[in-house]
Amino acid sequence: MGLEYLNTVKRFYRRAETTADTMNQLLDLIEHKVGLKARQLMHADSICCDDVNIIQYPLRAYDMLGPFKLGGLSGFPFAGIAGMNAFANHVPEDGGVVIFYAPHIGITRDGRIGEIQRIGQRDASACCGAVQMALNKLVANEIIPDDIGMLEHQMNVIEQIFLNAEERIRSAEIPVMEATEVMYTSISRRIDVLISRTSYPCQHLIIVGGIFINGDKDTNSYFEYRRLEYLNLATNQREDWLK
Repeated sequence: MGLEYLNTVKRFYRRAETTADTMNQLLDLIEHKVGLKARQLMHADSICCDDVNIIQYPLRAYDMLGPFKLGGLSGFPFAGIAGMNAFANHVPEDGGVVIFYAPHIGITRDGRIGEIQRIGQRDASACCGAVQMALNKLVANEIIPDDIGMLEHQMNVIEQIFLNAEERIRSAEIPVMEATEVMYTSISRRIDVLISRTSYPCQHLIIVGGIFINGDKDTNSYFEYRRLEYLNLATNQREDWLK
């Protein structure tokens, strides 16, 4: 089932691997490149608050300090500058920072994208639910420009992101997949802004971005890297580790 399901995932995300494998590779690479072990790393993630992401997050990640939660619905870093600065105050001075961000999307065993079968439920449900809700409103022309309220602040922000990319999403072959790509771009841009306005009391910053892929119950989760960047905070030198 594992290999068969991975092949199903790779129909949509050809560079995806299991989350456990990608996280182990990341921690090995950090130790090889800058000599830091997992326990020296302060970790923040900007992933969706969906419970399925908490269940499927790889165990070895918890060798790191944290994670500090930057993300809300769909993984957008709603914690903002205040959250990023609070996180920075927790970083070991002789260690480093790992910032991991990703929107998520589900893929069922039979290859339906945007859905998964959750534990204790017979039928598949939306994943990411927030993305699907915003997408439904976009298709129904129900999103009001600049309408961001207090009670639905996070959903309203996602809706505005989609409205600004309406033509791109509507014209896509698989709109939910394209909407997830739109979220990735928006999250990535906001993460860069937050990093630029934060001072970290250490030398090493590793930025990891990609697409987090949820599977049906009793299956693995997967991750496709889009970004793996190292920033030396002492020299301001950047390196692309994804290559």
